[in-house]
Amino acid sequence: MSQEGLSYAAAGVDIEAYERALERVKPLIAATQGKEVAAGVGPFAGLYALPSGARLAASADGVGTKIKVAIAAGMHRGIGVDIVNHCVNDIACAGARPLFFLDYFATGKLDPEVFGQLVEGMTAACREAGCALLGGETAEMPGMYALGDYDLAGFIVGLVEPGDHRAKIKAGDVLVGLPSNGLHTNGYSLARKVLDGVPLDGTLARELLAPHMSYLSDLRRIRWKGAAHITGGGITGNLPRCLPEGVTAQLDKSAWEVPAIFDKIRKRGRVSDDEMWGTFNMGLGMVLVVDPKDVPEVALTVGEVVHQSGPDRVVLI
Repeated sequence: MSQEGLSYAAAGVDIEAYERALERVKPLIAATQGKEVAAGVGPFAGLYALPSGARLAASADGVGTKIKVAIAAGMHRGIGVDIVNHCVNDIACAGARPLFFLDYFATGKLDPEVFGQLVEGMTAACREAGCALLGGETAEMPGMYALGDYDLAGFIVGLVEPGDHRAKIKAGDVLVGLPSNGLHTNGYSLARKVLDGVPLDGTLARELLAPHMSYLSDLRRIRWKGAAHITGGGITGNLPRCLPEGVTAQLDKSAWEVPAIFDKIRKRGRVSDDEMWGTFNMGLGMVLVVDPKDVPEVALTVGEVVHQSGPDRVVLI
């Protein structure tokens, strides 16, 4: 049995410490930004205004320690899919159409088979998103990585068309959830610590390596006001990023099915509910804020926007 009360911080990832560090450097970052920067640090994508009235949306991210699971299972193609879809979802939250993607692959010694699988995954996901894999960097750094280890990061740029502006979010708007198929690309340091010693059989490998889903087609299909990509920090950490001041997101936890892998992690690690909801996506990869009149008939309604009456920006009931 694992230790009681395992947490993301105990597993080596302290999101609160990162947020404190980010607050310290925000003035340095802001000093580099001119009037063309429409949105900097904070949203899911940075926005850079063009003279035409269009805006470029850009984001960068990584796959995290999910890579360690892929290495243990000898399955790497899905990691390439993960990094592209993660970045695509981030800029989709700004209403952007993906233009091009770049990758950064680093390892101690290049394994052509592993590298080939990663590129296969990235190119497949890029084709699906309609964006070009424009290039990247492949770095061999002996002594930096243990034998067989590697890291993968992605960088994406998309276009927000002129005149693409969202209506203001207000109390009474509906929260529509887009289901996930598992952990996507976040929370693996905690998941790996909890599941340490559990044989990585075919079933567990499939659960842990289920690819990060792309929600680009959903965001094109639904008329939405705000979108939150549920990544590191979970629903409670990411949903407030698309909300204006003065409102709270109220979610009904019984409205959707949570994938079984999360219950395995919670029970084996004796992870608290607050830690689970503040670390994992818990079955929702994206949450959209939608005007009641624009909610599709088949939509998964998971809550509503209400007037803020306390300090919490997300309330789970």
